[in-house]
Amino acid sequence: MLDKAQQLKDEIIRLRRDIHAHPELGFREFRTAKLVADTLAEIGYTDIKTEVGRTGVVAQIGTGNGPTIAIRADMDALPIVEAVNTPFKSTNNGVMHACGHDSHTAMLLGVAHLLRQSFAENGSQWQGNVRLLFQPSEEMFDENGISGATAMITDGALEGVDNVIALHIISNAPAGMLGFNDGYSMAAVDSFEAWVRGDGGHGAYPHQGSDPLFILSTILPAIYAIPSRRINPMEPCVISLGEIRGGAAPNVIPGEVYVQGTIRSFSEEIRAQLWVELERMFKLAEGLGGSYELKIHKGYPAVYNDPQVNNWMRAVAQDLVGEQAIVNQSFGMGAEDFAYMTQAAPGAMFILGGSNGGGNHHTNVFDIDENVFPLGVAMLAETARRFVMGK
Repeated sequence: MLDKAQQLKDEIIRLRRDIHAHPELGFREFRTAKLVADTLAEIGYTDIKTEVGRTGVVAQIGTGNGPTIAIRADMDALPIVEAVNTPFKSTNNGVMHACGHDSHTAMLLGVAHLLRQSFAENGSQWQGNVRLLFQPSEEMFDENGISGATAMITDGALEGVDNVIALHIISNAPAGMLGFNDGYSMAAVDSFEAWVRGDGGHGAYPHQGSDPLFILSTILPAIYAIPSRRINPMEPCVISLGEIRGGAAPNVIPGEVYVQGTIRSFSEEIRAQLWVELERMFKLAEGLGGSYELKIHKGYPAVYNDPQVNNWMRAVAQDLVGEQAIVNQSFGMGAEDFAYMTQAAPGAMFILGGSNGGGNHHTNVFDIDENVFPLGVAMLAETARRFVMGK
């Protein structure tokens, strides 16, 4: 399978560069979805559904009965001005594929090629189906808290699916590395906004009222102490602040300070406790003569990698490239809405190292090594082939 994927390398790179040059934000992937659907039709797929989860594409190949495995790739880009100067640099100013979703989509189209070839050659031996999920809007929720995965699930994309798999390319991991982790592997992510309020007043007379900047300066150490002093140290979690905004003049004490940040955790019990502890810390404002308002926005759950599904993919990795390429470790506190899919069907995501010395994810200099694409394609295609052939 890896040899066959290598033969498709130039085509996968061509597709990735086409998508990279024309990035689209979440739920606006109209051109990308059309490219995907048109390419699937050219390959020979007839069971193609568009506008699934608004701009998603779903295709299926197989017997029409028996078990079904789904393979997911995300299609959306980020609101970033690209600084990497390549011939396929973004032509959509202010939008960039800075997380590798262009490569995920191109690799899944490569998988579509290989599975179509496998079915043409050995369809009589297939005992099930493979469903290809090209998902919109992994990076963002809409105004109603809907992401691409939840939108596709609502539209029935995972109905009848027994297992679901995916990969994520990583720009700061060695090219060709294959990473696996059983159980919770990527964090649940929530965000929060808070307003700390006081009386405000003249900077020369701070004693005449309550100062929300001073109040917040007391609250901040308490927030940062939550993971280390309020949570069991055996439970991974993070609270980070991303913005503090308040005041407009050097001699004016503002009446309000705005704060926002992110909350990361793995277990649902710790997730709930973090919410309670955050509320407790902001409540300190009341004891210091001020008040507060806190809004917590629930985000993606943690990604749970099913150990059995992971073992299928580990076995494929062992056969394709050998034990030396396999790394078993947690993926960190990043988040992925693939978590919703693994709640709907047992599944797993593996990491594909793709470092070429370029920048990290979600930066304007993000870049990856395109030479790893055949390995990603072969991993997904061979896992699916063994699934439908009962091996």
